[in-house]
Amino acid sequence: MPTPTKGARLGGSPAHEKLILSNLATSLFEHGAVTTTAAKAKRLQPLAEQMITKAKRGDLNSRRQVMKRIKDKSVVHVLFTEIGERYADRPGGYTRITKLGPRKGDNAPMVKIELVEALADSPKAKKRTPAAPAKKAAAADEAKVEDKVDEKVEDEAKVEDVQDVVAEDAKTEDAQVDDVKADDDK
Repeated sequence: MPTPTKGARLGGSPAHEKLILSNLATSLFEHGAVTTTAAKAKRLQPLAEQMITKAKRGDLNSRRQVMKRIKDKSVVHVLFTEIGERYADRPGGYTRITKLGPRKGDNAPMVKIELVEALADSPKAKKRTPAAPAKKAAAADEAKVEDKVDEKVEDEAKVEDVQDVVAEDAKTEDAQVDDVKADDDK
């Protein structure tokens, strides 16, 4: 007898349960987010994370293993080309479960499971991550660059002023030399 999987039973048989999770994973990768019950989302999350990890590997064996669960070739292609590349630098935690509240008909707890895009996109992440200091640092760097540009413009203006003074001095010296030569000729 096979060892039962952890978590809530989702269907009438293991085959039905496997189909439910496969269809949920297909919808998740196709649309980026799925609204479902909390039990299904908790069972889907490890499966989706494993498939994204295989997509990051990108080899033929990984593609064949994913094709066993996801039958739609276009979704597998999107998973390996877009989603796998998007999370290439991320070590894990590709999905997020957000509670939505009870369902109207049977009061089942509903959640939204979605692929995590970027940490800076969510409002909570903006509060928690040091993105704001990074923006302040970037603004400070821009201000420094502007100050340097202003200083450079001022330096160029000073150089032009000095060149004008030198040119005037040269004209004055030429005029004095001409006056001295004229005095010598007399």
